[in-house]
Amino acid sequence: MTTGVGGHGVLAVLDGSADGPTVAYRADMDAVDAQTNVLPFPRSDRVFDEGFASRVPGVAHLCGHDMHTAIGIGVARTLAQSPEPVRGRLVFVFQPAEEPLQGARAMLDTGLVQRLAPREFYALHCTPFPTGTIAVSPGYGLPGLDHFRIVLPGGDEAAAAAIAAEVAKLGTVGFPRSVAEYHAAFQAVLDPEAAASMREFVCVAQWTEHTAEGQPIPNVLLRIWPPQRHPELRAQVEQLAAAAGGHVEFAGDPFPAMVNSAELTTAAGRYLGAELGPQSVLWARASWPFNCEDFALFLNQAPGAQFCLGVADAEAGMNGAPHTPDFAADERAIGHGVRAMTGLLIDRLAAR
Repeated sequence: MTTGVGGHGVLAVLDGSADGPTVAYRADMDAVDAQTNVLPFPRSDRVFDEGFASRVPGVAHLCGHDMHTAIGIGVARTLAQSPEPVRGRLVFVFQPAEEPLQGARAMLDTGLVQRLAPREFYALHCTPFPTGTIAVSPGYGLPGLDHFRIVLPGGDEAAAAAIAAEVAKLGTVGFPRSVAEYHAAFQAVLDPEAAASMREFVCVAQWTEHTAEGQPIPNVLLRIWPPQRHPELRAQVEQLAAAAGGHVEFAGDPFPAMVNSAELTTAAGRYLGAELGPQSVLWARASWPFNCEDFALFLNQAPGAQFCLGVADAEAGMNGAPHTPDFAADERAIGHGVRAMTGLLIDRLAAR
């Protein structure tokens, strides 16, 4: 085990008793800024985690990464203590700083992950599907992200508002405005007809910063699927800015989309369906539009997939919806995640 990888990251290696491939499993660990990184939904007075609530003001595990870490440790412990021989090598990647999309890059910059040369990479994430289910999305995943500023020389608030209105028209999907809409959007990716309308999308988020002189500078985040559309959208934004007498300053290259391997995700879905029961596996036919994931960078190193673990318990009032102020997860999902991922990793180590 190696600690301090890319900051607070941890790499743990479990060598099997027979030759075989190397397969990696990633679990993110960081919490959420509960002031700025939470959807603006009404908050109730219900509390489900009094025994282990955050002790840091303004910070909480509202995205379920503590559950991801618990599952990763559970999988590692189960396999390490298993009396059955395990082929090959398993690499457990416990990653910090997923929320700011910095942790995966920091760990990869050390070169340690690349030296272990995993053949495949897997992860899971909490979602508002019912506890006891797990969703797979062959060929889909999460969008790429493009951040830019629009500079309008001599521009005033009215000019900034006007260009922001034009940029907003690029959007094809809006953020959910309630937990009910959030859940409905997740259900839509499971419905073949609804998913067909989500095969391409642009999700726009905007805010305005001001220079020391008080000049407004519109900032834009575009979440885009499929990733091949980034050049097209950049060109459209540049045309809008030029028409207003300004220019665009891109923060850098677009952050890559997280694209699940169609082949490996399908194989995983079939395995999980056979082992857990077909009713336990949900098949997503489109990408979720509202979040990005730096697991994308690990998938650029080796093909694989991120799965959507159901953690919601509607009867108990646990919405399972990450980044909502009332996010709560059914802890029974931990055991389900450990069983699912342990079995899948053993299966992948045995695959030729």
